[in-house]
Amino acid sequence: MAAEWLEESSRGPHWLGFLADASDLLAGTLDPDMVPAIIAQVVVPRLSSWCAVYTADSTAGPLRLVYLWHADEARIDGLREQLADMDVAAADTSVTSALHLPDSQVLAVPLTARGRGLGMMCLGRPDRFPDEVIQFAEDIGRRAALAMDNARLYAQQAAANRALQRSLLPPNEPEVPGLDYGVIYEPAGETNEVGGDFYDLFKAGDDSWRFAIGDVCGTGPEAAAVTGLARHTLRLLAREGYGVAAVLGRLNQAILEEGERARFLTLLHGDITPMKTGLEVRLVSAGHPEALRLRPNGKVEAVTTPQSLLGVFHEVVFEADTVHLDHGDVLLAVTDGVTERRSGGRLLDDDGGLAKLLAECAGLSARAVAERIRRGAADFASEPSQDDLAILVLRAR
Repeated sequence: MAAEWLEESSRGPHWLGFLADASDLLAGTLDPDMVPAIIAQVVVPRLSSWCAVYTADSTAGPLRLVYLWHADEARIDGLREQLADMDVAAADTSVTSALHLPDSQVLAVPLTARGRGLGMMCLGRPDRFPDEVIQFAEDIGRRAALAMDNARLYAQQAAANRALQRSLLPPNEPEVPGLDYGVIYEPAGETNEVGGDFYDLFKAGDDSWRFAIGDVCGTGPEAAAVTGLARHTLRLLAREGYGVAAVLGRLNQAILEEGERARFLTLLHGDITPMKTGLEVRLVSAGHPEALRLRPNGKVEAVTTPQSLLGVFHEVVFEADTVHLDHGDVLLAVTDGVTERRSGGRLLDDDGGLAKLLAECAGLSARAVAERIRRGAADFASEPSQDDLAILVLRAR
């Protein structure tokens, strides 16, 4: 079949169409594990009877078989046994070379991209490989190697993003007497790129706990740097005994001292003190969406005074609001991934939309409230959100 196809194509429209289709298939995935399978499906049976793809975990590492395909599926297991005896390491990984099996001629095509050897594509057929097939195979090999390298780089970046994002979230969630809490964090984007939203809940003293929820302008490493600065500054100063207003004043200066790398930040920061009648919360809202309190009877009210966001003005004095949460009261804090969820020309929080959602949550646990708000934001618009989302719910037991 391969020979007939070559005679018909002779580097004509069939050949150009084949290359275009192969390129589209290879460029259509960013999953490193899928690329070897696509390579084999592209070349079998047009160029060869079977294809084996070998890759190495590192530049100097040994080649290992990662995918094998034969035009006759019943022969795959037997071929695998034969390949186990073939000395792939003997092939020249810099140029196309010939290897031998008892019933196949084998063409070993190096997979090289950006000057780095990534592996080898071995093609097998019962008769000799015509020069045209070798040229086609080398062309496919170059395209396949580039697709493989792109997929690996993409996967490495995605893994680094996930690791960085995990490092910016609380390492653990403490037990706070008299507090039921729920948190949800969802970074936007298919690759879960490092976002600018974050939350924290931690022990600050013998009988005091702190919480925070914030949103750094932008995404990526620059936003992550400010997120890390904010989290560590909040924890350090809180444990040094600074009140919530004083902490925000010092964090504001720390962000401004970053100079051109600085990003402005909205932040809601508060402390929690358990009491016999519930929880006493002192909190500051620095340019952040207002915090809402839900009473057991369904009444909802804003409990924070809007104040300047962080990282913009040097001379800023913050003042803390004091809120008492009776048993059963709920405090809701979100980032603008919730309040500014857009559907056409409307935002979720237009006309008090968030307060209306929260009013429906009377009697629910903190985690159930957080999930109800998340679902309400997701259902508000049909298209995926383009913004990170964080939700923090504190409920007095």
